[in-house]
Amino acid sequence: MAEFAYNNKVHTRTKVLSFKANNGQNPRMGFKLREKGKYKGVERLMERTKEAQERPRQYLLGCRRI
Repeated sequence: MAEFAYNNKVHTRTKVLSFKANNGQNPRMGFKLREKGKYKGVERLMERTKEAQERPRQYLLGCRRI
């Protein structure tokens, strides 16, 4: 908490937050759910991942013996 408090204060020399100087953005405080559909690149990645996993899944289900 002390580190977060320090990095979340404007530095006297740089006049910017230490966190922003290091990371290029302000620190997130708390959690805010993101809107669905806002990150289409992530949604496409998830779809491709599911598609890539489906063929081996079907193969494994077909090879399973009871």
